[in-house]
Amino acid sequence: MTEIDASTGRRAAFRAMTEGTAEDWTIIAGQSIEFFLGLPDRLLAHLRLLDGDFGGFPVDRLTHSLQTATRAYRADRDDEYVFCALVHDIGDTLGPANHADVAAAVVKPFVSEENHWMVAHHAVFQGYYFFHHLGLDRNLRERYRDHPLFDYTAEFCAEYDQPAFDPGYDTLPLEHFEPLVRSQLATARHSLYNGTGSD
Repeated sequence: MTEIDASTGRRAAFRAMTEGTAEDWTIIAGQSIEFFLGLPDRLLAHLRLLDGDFGGFPVDRLTHSLQTATRAYRADRDDEYVFCALVHDIGDTLGPANHADVAAAVVKPFVSEENHWMVAHHAVFQGYYFFHHLGLDRNLRERYRDHPLFDYTAEFCAEYDQPAFDPGYDTLPLEHFEPLVRSQLATARHSLYNGTGSD
């Protein structure tokens, strides 16, 4: 018999997936849709976690993200590109050792392969501007020199990411980008769960 929980609605009755029924999975699928619809709010809340986190930089991580997006927006980049600019560092809180991987995983279902690659590789391309100050190889990005998206990703870092630490820049607030976030997250283009992707 299916259990009822007042806070979340109907719940599946199985204790192991091998016991699951079509009715159980209908319940879960229905609530998964509701959960998916809440993704924009969760992403915006996660961006707000970057507020006040300076990490030694001239601006906090939220301002850097907003400034990167603002610069892309003012350069008339398309909505998907601006969305990627906004969330490219969203992995800083949970993945400080691999923040680009985290951000790339977040955007992957919602963006083109080009923009996904850009987000996934922006950290090594951004390193061109500072790795040498830390005793690292600033030219690590050269391993991708023959990749068709090398210039695309290098441009993102040069034009929007690396200059976005200016406390005096007229940066747009997060509220400006909320409709864009909601629009970009409305439909998963690549997902195992809707038959359009492998993972």
